[in-house]
Amino acid sequence: MPLLIFVTILWAFSFSLIGVYLAGQVDSYFSVLTRVLLAALVFLPLLQWRRSPARTALTLMAIGAVQLGLMYLFYYQSFLLLSVPEVLLFTIFTPVYISLLYDLLAGRFSPWNLFVAALAVLGAAIIRWGHLDGDYWAGFLVVQGANLCFALGQVAYKQFMTREQALPARQTFAWFFLGALLVAVIAWLWLGKPQYPQTALQWGVLLWLGLVASGLGYFLWNKGATHVSAGTLAAMNNALIPAGLLVNLLIWNRDADIARLALGGIVIVAAVITNEWHNKRQGK
Repeated sequence: MPLLIFVTILWAFSFSLIGVYLAGQVDSYFSVLTRVLLAALVFLPLLQWRRSPARTALTLMAIGAVQLGLMYLFYYQSFLLLSVPEVLLFTIFTPVYISLLYDLLAGRFSPWNLFVAALAVLGAAIIRWGHLDGDYWAGFLVVQGANLCFALGQVAYKQFMTREQALPARQTFAWFFLGALLVAVIAWLWLGKPQYPQTALQWGVLLWLGLVASGLGYFLWNKGATHVSAGTLAAMNNALIPAGLLVNLLIWNRDADIARLALGGIVIVAAVITNEWHNKRQGK
């Protein structure tokens, strides 16, 4: 739990740094590539190449490709379509996806999640009522793509690492970043544009996001996930939202429509709280 709290504080600034200094100014695919490459460089010196079982290497690469590589591709695109507070609020679905994935692993399925999703969509509509254009809903769906990738990666890593492993996590975690790097390189070569950082501040933001927020942050978050229950993990995913909103609204976005954000946010939060209450009643 302390690791998850520490990373929550660490990541609270990432949303605003991307939205304010990188989105629309630096090619999103280059940003993803740089961030993942820097994170990989942090753990490559610790990697036990020869002692890592092939199954461990391939599994961690697959998890990294989804949880970090694909998630970042969705995540960075969302900032081109939505404001930082909207991106933050729409990440609240991650716990629902975590619960759903655990249901699937247990061979269960309930239409209840459809009701939760519908209620949360209503909250999303309230946030920008009267300006519900196509880009807004496209952004909403893009964030859900990021949420699903992040949830899937967390569940998979927790399930895999709770089994007995031959090596400490720090000596194999570079495989996670190498899987994400493979996705980032392909995406940049295929879709990237020559839109690179123009200021020292933008390069500094990328360095911070790559070395600290990604390199240190994802290792500690995934390590922390292996030490808590699925319910606690789901709840801690949503602790990022108030922390990130507080940073954004106090420092960078003081002109936001607080009343509408609050009303829509309450509806979205109510959807997730209702889902948590339902899951507890069902003994999940």
